[in-house]
Amino acid sequence: MDVIAGLDPEQQRAALAVRGPVCILAGAGTGKTRTITHRIAHAVATGQVAAGQVLAVTFTARAAGELRSRLRRLGADGVSARTFHAAALAQLKYFAPRVLGGPIPQLLENKARIVAAAASAVGAHPDRALVRDLAGEIEWAKTSLISPEDYRERAASADRHTPLEFGKVATAYARYEQAKSEQGALDFEDLLLVTAYSLESHRDVCEEVRARYRYFVVDEYQDVNPLQQRLLDVWLGDRDDVCVVGDPRQTIYSFTGASPDYLLQFTSRFPSAEVIRLHRDYRSTPQIVGLANRLMSATAEREIAGLALVGQRPDGPVPTITELADEPAEAASVAARCLTLIAKGVPPAEIAVLFRINAASAAYEAALAQAGVPYVLHGGQRYFDRPEVRQALVLLRAAARSEQPHVPTEGPGPRDLPGSVRDVLTSMGWVADHAPSSGAALEKWGSLAALVDLAVQMVSDTPGVGLDDLVNELEGRVAAQHAPAVPGVTLASMHSAKGLEWDAVFCVGLVDGVLPIAHAKRNEEIEEERRLLYVAVTRARQQLGLSWHRSRQVGGSGNRRRSRFLTTLDGEHDPGGRRRKSASKQRRAELEPGDEELFDRLRTWRAEQAKAGSVPAYVVFSDATLVAIAESRPRTQAQLRMVSGVGPTKWERYGPAVLEVVSGESADFQTAVESSR
Repeated sequence: MDVIAGLDPEQQRAALAVRGPVCILAGAGTGKTRTITHRIAHAVATGQVAAGQVLAVTFTARAAGELRSRLRRLGADGVSARTFHAAALAQLKYFAPRVLGGPIPQLLENKARIVAAAASAVGAHPDRALVRDLAGEIEWAKTSLISPEDYRERAASADRHTPLEFGKVATAYARYEQAKSEQGALDFEDLLLVTAYSLESHRDVCEEVRARYRYFVVDEYQDVNPLQQRLLDVWLGDRDDVCVVGDPRQTIYSFTGASPDYLLQFTSRFPSAEVIRLHRDYRSTPQIVGLANRLMSATAEREIAGLALVGQRPDGPVPTITELADEPAEAASVAARCLTLIAKGVPPAEIAVLFRINAASAAYEAALAQAGVPYVLHGGQRYFDRPEVRQALVLLRAAARSEQPHVPTEGPGPRDLPGSVRDVLTSMGWVADHAPSSGAALEKWGSLAALVDLAVQMVSDTPGVGLDDLVNELEGRVAAQHAPAVPGVTLASMHSAKGLEWDAVFCVGLVDGVLPIAHAKRNEEIEEERRLLYVAVTRARQQLGLSWHRSRQVGGSGNRRRSRFLTTLDGEHDPGGRRRKSASKQRRAELEPGDEELFDRLRTWRAEQAKAGSVPAYVVFSDATLVAIAESRPRTQAQLRMVSGVGPTKWERYGPAVLEVVSGESADFQTAVESSR
């Protein structure tokens, strides 16, 4: 198998640069994971590197699982692909008797209890928000290699936004470390620190690790923090067989200690490094790519990295920027657009609503539930911890053990894999194609449906796979917490959406004070907020909607201002100097033929209403509202009232008539149409 066939010229150059220091600057959607997995597979296939001597590290269990899956399909399944923490844990467990004198100490899964006690000790009330923020500050200090004694000075010089004054944070940090030590426990930052220290102080152990791993790949290198870099330096030693991959335009975790400096200064450390830039975007339409480039055009980072994207996909809809009166109206508008997309065949799992702060989730959960749209809250209960999933795994294992090996015959073969999975789930009461309307039952149904979807994907990738292959895949995913996609619109924070993608994305709540966040004052903080929006918009493949609201509550003062970042995105002229269409004209141009016909019918009806009431047509409904009605085709009062621009007053005055026009049943409307011809 020629593993570099099909790569574009820049990707091929990266795949062929097997030895020595290599820096791949990979823009969003440019095939980063494809490039590094094919690079590793090529190195292994050509005998330049042994699979067992490769260590590929990344930042999330999901990303590590994706690396392993792709490498296995490329014939390089002996490669170790792990997160920094998983790699450190495996090494420390193995060498603990020699470097620690016994087994590895207990790992703290959660800091909350000890942090709460430390907060109380300094006179603070340890509510959930304070404990979360204080734990985050302790993590920043530890990943930045800052001791409790040095915290006050270093935090002040970094101008940190802290939950308590610097002195109290330092004292709480010291008490946290003391309590943890008394319990003989390690947190996840200790795991990296102890591993690095053990290798630094035990030459024999260090040499053994370096003999095992000779070839390193570091994904998402713009997110490396000083503690992770220290461990990487120990692994690497004085060798230079390291490939780093990253995008400085996607640096959004500096508040945790991450720094793009290691990526941007890679050639200073390794002057002979080969630098390859990937700029062909295969994920998003040119319209979305153009918006992303405009967003970043106001910063110097575009020139530093040379990563202006070039869209490779066919044209798609123009991204929309929508202003709403209040947050409930914005949520209702997004829910209505989700409903429209689903009606047009877009799977709910291919739609996402992204917000800057998690508190915004509630409005969108309520709006989607009211619209009858299934949704999944990203970051909720872990998929493999759900009771129905655990039960399904037990039954699938049992079915795999009892499945007879397939011996080809002239007659019908064994049950296909998706069919076998459906049979197992049916025994649990799951019914295909009959999803409950909402609530916990819908969430349970979606969890199990994801197993069928995974089976379909596996058969598509590798025809002939069976239940035992599915079970093996699931076992690996359980270990990596790499969950399959669950049917439902994804609700997620912009930070947690990094590394994911959907056909349609709605970026919501884009008001100043939220994005950029209110406490972002310095230029570098503002620019990180800009990069966060860049990450969010580049999650979209085909359709992108940006929106903001003038008031937090219904009937509010309406004094909120849209995000300053939107100014560069919807100016009067496009980059070529052409005057832009109004948002409503853009939306109308995107209507499908059937929807455009309904729009024309609605305009005819509106003209009659305006004439009868001796008012301008826009007083009845704006063009933008008619476009939204034509797209969503509401059939009930609840659905119509979710359309932006249809408030209680206009519903009472025009609502029933609009529903008749949509259904085409109004005699008055038919008469008006005939008379207008």
